[in-house]
Amino acid sequence: MKILILNSGSSSIKYQLMLMPANEVICSGMIDRIGLESSNITYKTKDVSFEETISILTHKIGLEKVASLLLNNETGVIKATSEIEAVGHRVVHGGSYFSDTVIITNEVKNKIKELSELAPLHNPAHLVGINVAEEIFTSAQQVAVFDTAFHQTIPVEAYKYAIPNYLLTENKVRVYGFHGTSHKYVSEQAIEYLEHKSKIITIHLGNGCSMTAIKDGKSIDHTMGFSPSNGLIMGTRAGDIDQSVIFYMMKNLNYTADEVNSILLKQSGMLGLTGYSDLRDIEAEAEKGNKDCQLALAMNAYRIRKYIGSYAAVLNGLDAIVFTAGIGENSSYMRKLVCTDMEYFGIELDNDKNQIRSKLNREINTEGSKTKILVIPTDEEFEIANQVYHLLKN
Repeated sequence: MKILILNSGSSSIKYQLMLMPANEVICSGMIDRIGLESSNITYKTKDVSFEETISILTHKIGLEKVASLLLNNETGVIKATSEIEAVGHRVVHGGSYFSDTVIITNEVKNKIKELSELAPLHNPAHLVGINVAEEIFTSAQQVAVFDTAFHQTIPVEAYKYAIPNYLLTENKVRVYGFHGTSHKYVSEQAIEYLEHKSKIITIHLGNGCSMTAIKDGKSIDHTMGFSPSNGLIMGTRAGDIDQSVIFYMMKNLNYTADEVNSILLKQSGMLGLTGYSDLRDIEAEAEKGNKDCQLALAMNAYRIRKYIGSYAAVLNGLDAIVFTAGIGENSSYMRKLVCTDMEYFGIELDNDKNQIRSKLNREINTEGSKTKILVIPTDEEFEIANQVYHLLKN
């Protein structure tokens, strides 16, 4: 079965065509920096690999570009769209409606749209991906895999907010957790690497960032909550903030609710602190002596260290921390900032190992470090393909 995986993020599209159940990657690629003048496009098969930089202003344009690459007469991997039997879509927010992978229907799309208020940077992009895929791959089954599913094991003392009970029972206001596909995949890889069930903290660092406390393979706490907006400092999202700031902005500074929402989700985080949303730009500026960028990176690492401490307490111990996603896998600078002055938790970074770039699972801790520091490249596309295949074959 040929399954096309579409992972439409807040500023990127990852795509992968897989042959299942052989787990064979036919082609893969990514479009990142969507919405900027210099978007990067990568495309790779066993015979062809290329990269180009053009302007991709919307997710719709990006997805149409992906389809044209797959069907290209010279470098494409399919002759007709009918060769693709299923399209698996990563969807961030499933709310209380979806705890499992599902075949997409109009009702499912309506629920995803309804939940866009809780994931405004993601669910609308997923809907675009679904609608465009339905137009292009007309004979394929469209399937949704939800980021919230992995976190269904979070206990009530962790997912319930200290607000009136009816808001949970009647309105489903609770911690849902996100990036679940990534956290699930890398935690399973870490358990296999460590060769035992473990107390693990997975650290997903990209344009969106989150951390999960995982005990014996199950999520028991997570930095994001009702929506993917709180917790760590992100590319454009503020992360944790005192709620009274919101009311102050509205009552004293005369911002509307929509304006505050836009500021916190689209104008804050690293963008608000530095003027840049891409960590590669921020690191480059920090190296040139930009004080705002240096401080923003320090703040980002400080927030991560705080959560490591709290999750070590929740887990009652710590066997490993795992860095993953674009920043976690590629930024040795960020990993060093996070792991500095963490000896109390048994975290000791080997600077030489940290500098090595690799696509393999690896440890970057010293020989004497009590806690393993792992870098595990996430493979959300494989995890999605696996879930889609088993849904359609069962």
